[in-house]
Amino acid sequence: MCGIIGVVGKNPVNQLLYDGLLVLQHRGQDAAGIVTCDGDTFFMHKNNGMVQDVFQTRHMRSLIGNAGIAHVRYPTAGSSSAAEAQPFYVNSPFGIVLGHNGNLTNSAQLKQEMFRQDLRHINTSSDSEVLLNVLAREIETSAHNAVLNTDMAFEAVAGVHRRCRGAYAVVAMIANFGLLAFRDPNGIRPLVIGKNETESGTEYIVASESVALDVLGFTLVRDVEPGEAIFIDLNGNFYSRQCAEAPKLAPCIFEYVYLARPDSVIDNVSVYQTRLHMGESLAEKIAREWKDLKIDVVIPIPDTSRPSALQLANALNLTYREGFIKNRYIGRTFIMPGQALRKKSVRQKLNPIGMEFKGKNVLLVDDSIVRGTTSKQIVQMARDAGASKVFFASAAPPVRFPNVYGIDMPSRDELLATGRTDQQICEEIGADALIYQDLDALIAAVQLSNPDIKVFDCSCFDGNYITGDIDEAYLARTENARGDSAIKERPANSITQLDLNLVASREEEFVA
Repeated sequence: MCGIIGVVGKNPVNQLLYDGLLVLQHRGQDAAGIVTCDGDTFFMHKNNGMVQDVFQTRHMRSLIGNAGIAHVRYPTAGSSSAAEAQPFYVNSPFGIVLGHNGNLTNSAQLKQEMFRQDLRHINTSSDSEVLLNVLAREIETSAHNAVLNTDMAFEAVAGVHRRCRGAYAVVAMIANFGLLAFRDPNGIRPLVIGKNETESGTEYIVASESVALDVLGFTLVRDVEPGEAIFIDLNGNFYSRQCAEAPKLAPCIFEYVYLARPDSVIDNVSVYQTRLHMGESLAEKIAREWKDLKIDVVIPIPDTSRPSALQLANALNLTYREGFIKNRYIGRTFIMPGQALRKKSVRQKLNPIGMEFKGKNVLLVDDSIVRGTTSKQIVQMARDAGASKVFFASAAPPVRFPNVYGIDMPSRDELLATGRTDQQICEEIGADALIYQDLDALIAAVQLSNPDIKVFDCSCFDGNYITGDIDEAYLARTENARGDSAIKERPANSITQLDLNLVASREEEFVA
């Protein structure tokens, strides 16, 4: 998953882009980049690390211009090297920079086409660079060496839709032309439009989540539609066009479970309201199927599960308490040999408040269970704090399948629920009872806010991939390339610190 922003303003936009990235930091913590545009000149700075570490005062001063794009990265395809920090840049046929959230499922095929047919060289293993070169090639074909106009830009996006498969929300700047943004024909990854009226005219922004608009003082206008492209020239004129042949809205349902901030609105759905609904439906299941559970207290695993846990407790007339304190000042930890050291790293992030556990039957509520490593350790922490019994509830269904659209769930053998029954999972994490959300109930929880969404990508739960191009061979290749074991088995001189961080964070990501 990644976070993207594009702005066309009436004043320098470097501070807007920086502040927006800070708000979207939860979508990517491995690298950050900003490119600004001053007419026909780009100014870029990007590197590995958190936003506040990548950008210093001297960097901000060099980012001049009233338009630009920005990106925060969490790698799911490619590698973790600094060379793959975004945005990416090409200079032919026009200077173009691009930031991308999602994952192309036919990236390998496109890379071969780039080399053999389009005579373009891809420098990294990132699918985002492939996407940039596909866009550049389509613009080259549409423009025919003429002066680029909006019709040509939209024709190029239509060409991208014909060639690219998977999930992609994109912001791109074309030198001396403007900001181009578009969303894949299924609308899997989010992208919203905002505007700000000033004395000098209207400023526009596109971003992964509406919370970035709120913080920057922009008003949410709407979502970019699936398959739609929008273009804003450097004078602030706004254009849009549907560029896909058969678009349909099928957003990733995991955005509402975990990825997005609760104060965001995506496809006219409040993330916070959805998580409240998830708690209500989970409470209904407990009341219906787990009547014999003697629950004394409901405790969320911070932070994402709080709304669901609170609503669950209210619906069942149970006591809600904060039982874990999260250390917000510790970064991601390196992979450590041995379970003892891994357990220590989790304990550095979460610490139980003993009085909330001692002698009580505790229901722990989390947003989801992915690898299960942290769930097992947290259950043990509750027992060590004196809990009589520890029940565990997941606000999401079992995660049994890899996500190929930009979320880091790469390998089935790393997913706790794959090949296990609920009882076996319960025993694996050491809980006295385990309650999962039903998929139908999760879908209904989102649709309560927007009944017009008829289809979701629920592939990590049901194995049905919305793009229709994913088979067993693709999953096997992806798992071999992206699994934790693949990183660990690389030659020692090819493994970066971020690769090691990536393995560790995969085990701990869903506590963050």
